[in-house]
Amino acid sequence: MVAEPQEPLQLVINGDNVRTSVAPSRTLLELLRYDLDLTGTKQGCDKGDCGACTVLVDGEPVLACLTLALMCHGRQVTTVESLSGAPSLDGLLDAFDRRGAGQCGFCTPGMLMSAKALLARDKRPTRAAVRAAISGNLCRCTGYGAIVDAVMDEAARARGERASPMPSGEEHAPPPLPPYRERSS
Repeated sequence: MVAEPQEPLQLVINGDNVRTSVAPSRTLLELLRYDLDLTGTKQGCDKGDCGACTVLVDGEPVLACLTLALMCHGRQVTTVESLSGAPSLDGLLDAFDRRGAGQCGFCTPGMLMSAKALLARDKRPTRAAVRAAISGNLCRCTGYGAIVDAVMDEAARARGERASPMPSGEEHAPPPLPPYRERSS
């Protein structure tokens, strides 16, 4: 087997400048998961059917399994690793947790990135807009209701409004933490 020639590649991933080289046939998914160890992006169907590999390229959701890494030369790539964890938990992650929208978790990174792109361009989405935004993300747990609720909650929180109340007895998480800056002062 003859190794493919490598091409230089420069891109920004989650705010970090990355310079590397890749074979022309290397997908963005392979680059992220296997070359850069950003395993939050899931490898699902490898055919563009499931959306588990959804990342943002210049703010737009793309299927990393169908995108050649070299197509991203000079562009901004955002993966699920860009969403902050504790102690300053990203609001979308918090909403997914509260609504139990993570379920088995395999589709969650792709769902989060599709939702992130939607909320960046639409601060007041309708439930139909949320469903349309995540329509390319297959949830094998068939739990789209909780996911839509979580995205609507985050949209409301980002606007400074209260999220819709949880049905009685369905709270999955403790009350929201105050922003980190408020807790540390």
